[in-house]
Amino acid sequence: MRMKKDEAVRVAFQGEPGAFSEEAAARLLGEDAVTLPRATFDAAFAAVAEGEADALVVPIENSLAGSVLRVYDLLLESGLTIAAEATLPIELHLVGCPGATLAGIGSVESHPMALAQCERLFAANREWARMATEDTAGSVRRVVESGDRTRAAIAGAHAAAHYGGMILQENVQDDAGNFTRFLLLTEPENAVPTGDKLTLALRLAHLPGALVAALEPFAQRGLNLLKIESRPIHGCPWEYQFFLDVEASAGEPIEEALEELRRAAQWVRVLGCYAAARRSGEKTRAASGRGQ
Repeated sequence: MRMKKDEAVRVAFQGEPGAFSEEAAARLLGEDAVTLPRATFDAAFAAVAEGEADALVVPIENSLAGSVLRVYDLLLESGLTIAAEATLPIELHLVGCPGATLAGIGSVESHPMALAQCERLFAANREWARMATEDTAGSVRRVVESGDRTRAAIAGAHAAAHYGGMILQENVQDDAGNFTRFLLLTEPENAVPTGDKLTLALRLAHLPGALVAALEPFAQRGLNLLKIESRPIHGCPWEYQFFLDVEASAGEPIEEALEELRRAAQWVRVLGCYAAARRSGEKTRAASGRGQ
């Protein structure tokens, strides 16, 4: 990511201080980055559009709960480019206010994605009421501020420490292999399009075999399709646009595939060419020198 020398990057994220997205921002841009919490994904995207932030870090996919669909929609609407990605291991804990006990809990709150990653916890405690909130860190803040020992939140250790919460039970997620993939988004002129991963958006004719024809150029050139996601096209009921993640560096094979794809599709947009995150949550090299 291109920034002026010695200028701290202002990066927006959805949530409150202590959120996993803030951790991802530090991993991608370094500890010197200025993080700007926003209440919703819409507000976080708007921070870049309105010049309040230079970049944005958002979760795009969790290994247990799946894709973050609102982010896909906003990414396409925004015109922003993917500059880098990072994968973080997600360790979720049950957090109460000081003095709370596990036996006294009556309700648990957190972001819907976090709640969905803890089904076994709720199956073992069917009397607990689930409460969906905007983010994990904010849930801890509200629980601690309430002083209500019957309330608990599901969040990470960073959020618990930040707000003075008490961890009542560690690692309550369903699977130890719980990871979230985060994207670093910025204006196209600030992104350096280099890496081994390409993300595309496309729209196809509503005809038999249209998707097969769109994917064939990649298969013919041995370019591995990593993911495909479909989203409704607003204003066109029962018609869909597709998002593709392709394992491919910028160069002749992918350029040939894109040229052929554009002939087969109604519309194609390259959302970013960037370095794929290392597996198992290892530190990812950012597109900025600050992340080296």
